[in-house]
Amino acid sequence: MANGVNDTQGEGSGYHVPVLLHECISGLNIKPNGIYVDCTFGGGGHSLAILKHLNAQGRLIAFDQDKDAAANIPADERVLFVPENFRHLQRFLRLHRVQQVDGILADLGVSSHQFDEADRGFSTRFDAALDMRMDQRQQLTAATIIRDYSEQQLHKLFEQYGEVTNAKTLARTIVTQRAVTPIRTISEFKAAMQAIVKGNPQKYFAQVFQALRIEVNDEFGALKDMLRQSVDVLKSGGRIAVISFHSLEDRIVKNFFRQGSFEETAPDEVFGHRPDNPLTLITKKPVTASAEELKANSRSRSAKLRVAEKK
Repeated sequence: MANGVNDTQGEGSGYHVPVLLHECISGLNIKPNGIYVDCTFGGGGHSLAILKHLNAQGRLIAFDQDKDAAANIPADERVLFVPENFRHLQRFLRLHRVQQVDGILADLGVSSHQFDEADRGFSTRFDAALDMRMDQRQQLTAATIIRDYSEQQLHKLFEQYGEVTNAKTLARTIVTQRAVTPIRTISEFKAAMQAIVKGNPQKYFAQVFQALRIEVNDEFGALKDMLRQSVDVLKSGGRIAVISFHSLEDRIVKNFFRQGSFEETAPDEVFGHRPDNPLTLITKKPVTASAEELKANSRSRSAKLRVAEKK
């Protein structure tokens, strides 16, 4: 996300510095011969750190829906790369005959590589088609949303996902402007919205683009799917560590870790007990970046790490 980009050089990668690296490794409590999943391989920074803690019997399964990430796969026979969205976690683990794992890591921040590739349409710094697809195989793009969504849908999208102050005005302006001329590129969008920009234009458009990107990639839906599956996928004593950069993401993770489910469960009518949570919280509060890390990588400021263990 706009506030979750890791944009400085990382170890073993030109993608980004892996955020909260030592805290993640510590939280995962890695077993040398265990099986671990990196749901968001990216530049491979977190994966490389996990591999350093594994022996010859250990295995790492790395997911990433962005085809560009495949270029960063290390030449290591312990690594299996799955070029898919982590929402299909359980399906592809089973496909590779893996029933359960010892740990799962997901870093939900967007890498600088995606922002620096102008033609991907993620960044307000360049002019390109309004794309924003993490997975280039999917159909929905940001331009499609701008063209087809109703005023009400756009209002809700910008208000909830971007926390845009004048989301209603923005939605109305998009609907009005697209009736006059198509809005297909970043420059066309910025020009059409210029009159209603609130505050710092750079920050304003960053929030707007964040909302579009979350919607294009169904990021919250994918996160929920992965979390639901994690309970079945983890072995007893296995851990899941999730780094979020958006308040709504963090809330999704926090609520799931506290309940072990997204379903509203009524207490037992006789005893008033709720079903047992299959997870134990390892982090009572989210772990945030140290002063040293903040100084080295200011983008880590909004990162929050939560860890839970399967009972």
